[in-house]
Amino acid sequence: MALNPPDKAVLLVVDVQNDFCPGGALAVPDGDAVVPIVNRLAQRFTDVVLTQDWHPAGHESFVSMHDGKSAFETIVMPYGAQVLWPDHCVQGTPGAEFRDDLAIPHAALVIRKGFRRAVDSYSAFYENDHTTPTGLAGYLRERGLTHVVIAGLAFDFCVRYSAEDARREGFAVTVVEDACRGIDLDGSVAATRASLARHGVTVITSDEVNA
Repeated sequence: MALNPPDKAVLLVVDVQNDFCPGGALAVPDGDAVVPIVNRLAQRFTDVVLTQDWHPAGHESFVSMHDGKSAFETIVMPYGAQVLWPDHCVQGTPGAEFRDDLAIPHAALVIRKGFRRAVDSYSAFYENDHTTPTGLAGYLRERGLTHVVIAGLAFDFCVRYSAEDARREGFAVTVVEDACRGIDLDGSVAATRASLARHGVTVITSDEVNA
C-alpha cells in the first residue's frame, strides 16, 4: 500500500540514539542501518517529531539496580511487568545523544521519555504505567495532525508501544518496518507484528512512501 504523506501526517522518529546502535550499551542488531532510511523519509514530511530515551542514573529499569537479577530478565514493578535493561541512555552521556548522522534539522519537537526514575517509558505517548502522558497526543491534536508514521528503534518495544498508544488515542498509524530494527527478545518481533495487526496499524516499507 503506497503512502502519500498528507499535510496532516507526522513522522515520529523513535530513539535513534548511540546506545541503541552498534557499540552502544543496549545495541539493537543492525540499528545504525535505519539512519539513512529515516533521513530519506524525513525529507518527505513537513512535520517530524523525535523521541529520546533520557534516563537518570540509577533508573529502576536498570539491571544494575537489582541484585541477583540478569539483563533482559522480567520482573514485576508496581505498574506491571518490566524488562531489566543494561544501563543505557543516561542523561548527559554520549550514549543518550542522537546519532551524528541523523540529519533531520526540521524536526519541530523532541519528546524525552524515561526520565522518571521509578517508571520506564517505551511509548512516545505514555509512561509504562499507561496513565502518565508525555503530552505528545495533545501536541499533535493542537497541530491538526491525524496520521502518525513511525520509524526507529526498537521495532518490538518503543516503536510497537508508540504505535499502539497512537491508535488508542485515535490517530491513523503506519509503521515503516524497514526503517526499524528489533531486539527480538523471546520472539518479540513476531509478537509485535501480530499485535500491530490486531490494533489496526498499517505496516509498510519505505519504498511505499511517495515523495
